[in-house]
Amino acid sequence: MDLQRRQLLKGMLVAAPAVGAAQSPGKKLGIPGPFPGRVIAVEHPGSVIQGKHQREPVAAMVSKGMCELTGAPSATEAWRFFFEPGDVVGIKVNPVGQPFLISAPEVMHEIVAGLESAGVKRANIWAYDRYEREFQSGGFEKWLPDGVRWTSATVRAVDGLQLDMDRYDRDMYMEMALVAAKGDPSNPHHRRSYVANFISKQVNKVVTLGVVKHHQSAGATIALKNISHGFVNNVARSHVSSSNNACGMFIPTVVDLPVFRQKVVLHVIDGIMAAYHGGPGRKVGRYLWENKTMYFATDPVAVDTVGLAVIDRKRGQMGMEPIAAAKPDQDSLFVRMQPEFIEIAGLLGLGVGDESKIDLKKIALG
Repeated sequence: MDLQRRQLLKGMLVAAPAVGAAQSPGKKLGIPGPFPGRVIAVEHPGSVIQGKHQREPVAAMVSKGMCELTGAPSATEAWRFFFEPGDVVGIKVNPVGQPFLISAPEVMHEIVAGLESAGVKRANIWAYDRYEREFQSGGFEKWLPDGVRWTSATVRAVDGLQLDMDRYDRDMYMEMALVAAKGDPSNPHHRRSYVANFISKQVNKVVTLGVVKHHQSAGATIALKNISHGFVNNVARSHVSSSNNACGMFIPTVVDLPVFRQKVVLHVIDGIMAAYHGGPGRKVGRYLWENKTMYFATDPVAVDTVGLAVIDRKRGQMGMEPIAAAKPDQDSLFVRMQPEFIEIAGLLGLGVGDESKIDLKKIALG
């Protein structure tokens, strides 16, 4: 085996986790997890008032969603299904749609409470996003529960290539024949997206706290894209311009890395407020609606499939084409969005992408 091949395989393999174990005995935690194809959708009419999440309804939604997902008799037992004392848990937030649509404090506080009920020490709970600047500008550090720590992978963007390496793992990466506009195709470093030390070395389990939002290159950002673009560097190469878009393949190829398959164990998707257009950034403010629903899954493909259908249904109500057929406009510039990343992820065994095979259970509270 030649040296280049050995180096590539080394990059694609996951070193033993520095803390804890990636899964509990008898449970196949990770992606797609113990409940492939299962999505729990919990709706509460009082979950949002005038655009503001309401803590008590959110708490009821999280408790019900976790119990229904696992079949546990109580919320505490549901959290114990995934977590145990000694775990070091990362919560991947989504700050990009600020100030209009980002991971909400009310949901974060309920996740932290659930982890603590399972015996996870607060000092072992970390909030995380890739960019320190976006984490801070989103205000997350101001409302995190006392004792919960936070970190990021990129302290500052040093160049347009996003190749900073201080907090990334040089031995773990996804390699693809794809470079940024100013990249050097002869440089292997420019063809790679390196995994953040945070997930490769610091935590042994991850919860994604995603949102339900349109994305002008990928089509939607819910669970899968929150992973693919939140835990590796050199991601701008996946959507270089309005016509040079590779999200359809980039997203599932990143999530297919063993480190994500092993350590990402739960998706708590905050769809209480959602956006059907204008994503991923500030333009979503024009396209928000009160969806009043949260989604729970271990399968990111299934929950993305459900979330995409939710967005498309709202687009239809507003007289818009579904994402896969939509043309560019002033608030979504890409020639063609690529929601096929969800289907491709399913074909890679990352979950269930066939809507007819998804076990979607809808629950109405309140």
